[in-house]
Amino acid sequence: MDLMKMNREELLSLQAQLKKEYEGFQALGLKLDMSRGKPGPEQLDLSEGILTVLNSNAQIKSEGVDVRNYGGLEGLKACRQLFADLLEVPMDNVIAGGNSSLTMMYDTMLRLWVFGAAGVNRPWSGEKTVRFLCPAPGYDRHFAICEQLGMEMITIPMLEDGPDMERVEALVSSDPQIKGMWCVPMYSNPEGKTYSDETVRRLAGMKTAAPDFRIFWDNAYCVHHLQKEHDKVLNLLDECKKAGNEDRVFMFASTSKVTYPGAGVAVLAASDANIAWTMGILMFQAMGPYKVNQLRHVLYFKDAAGVRAHMEKQADILRPKFQAVLDALDKRIAGTGAGVWHAPRGGYFVSFDAMPGCAKRIHQLCKEAGLVMTGAGATYPHGCDPQDSNLRIAPSYPSVDELKKAMDLFCTCALLAAVEKRLEA
Repeated sequence: MDLMKMNREELLSLQAQLKKEYEGFQALGLKLDMSRGKPGPEQLDLSEGILTVLNSNAQIKSEGVDVRNYGGLEGLKACRQLFADLLEVPMDNVIAGGNSSLTMMYDTMLRLWVFGAAGVNRPWSGEKTVRFLCPAPGYDRHFAICEQLGMEMITIPMLEDGPDMERVEALVSSDPQIKGMWCVPMYSNPEGKTYSDETVRRLAGMKTAAPDFRIFWDNAYCVHHLQKEHDKVLNLLDECKKAGNEDRVFMFASTSKVTYPGAGVAVLAASDANIAWTMGILMFQAMGPYKVNQLRHVLYFKDAAGVRAHMEKQADILRPKFQAVLDALDKRIAGTGAGVWHAPRGGYFVSFDAMPGCAKRIHQLCKEAGLVMTGAGATYPHGCDPQDSNLRIAPSYPSVDELKKAMDLFCTCALLAAVEKRLEA
């Protein structure tokens, strides 16, 4: 069934059939949620041991540091080493903080806004205009930070191997008001794409008109593989150092989707100069992070191999959920012209590009039948998708059975919206 080849009479007949299906879903009173990438209960249950691994005063010291007390602003050494091994960076270039990498990104942005970058010391807030590059589809929370600060966001198309580097290089080399760029380099949100080696090297070595240009490298899904044979991404900190641009990058990661989103550990990794710059400001902000929680993670995982083994169990839970989404799209949407999608090898989302002009309508139809999804346009700066096409599907929280119902409804809505659009033409 190819909607583009159907005549008006055929489209009207299909529309009537789809409306009947849709009304059947509405009658069920469904309450389904595919809105955000929340771990499901069975994923959270995997980390139960972290609640009891630290259970007496005899365990409260880590390399001589009493984790109950003030101090240790950079985080526990053992926790920093755990993340250093996962990110393949030196331990001295890691700061371990609280539960949220988004908080660390926000704080880093505000430090640049108020104090200016290390070695430059010109606050971004003093600039007439600050521009930020935003690969899209992308993460709505990244864009929200820029929007709150009044930055001008420049949308960069995402290609199969990462952001369009021809456009990135042309922009940053000519405009000193472009101060930075968001990147989710492995299993990007929402498309699940991984940056190629060439893309990483070009980001590290490109010429920038702004001496304080900074890349926010959100490595949120660095251990979130779905398959045994998984993607890899070059270490941008290493590549920047080789290119003589060591201070260009701030790397972020967390255990938010490894253990508990509300009680994990987040880290910042950066150059010596950027670590010193961050610590110099952080000393006025805090007396130390939640070291008790950091120690719990160290005792529970022991080392990077322990994290990877844990994530294999996570993958076993997530794989059938992603497969349920892809099976439904393959069965009902493939070949119709109603949409295309990317089958990810990791991460937390499936990105669906509907027939242009249909995403908002699909979202509305889903909502009115009891299916909650991230808003249409949310994956673009200011929530404005120029094609009104992209929708982010989050399979992690519902059960497989719930996902099958949700995807059957979603496909009906996608087809109905596409037929309506064809009839308007």
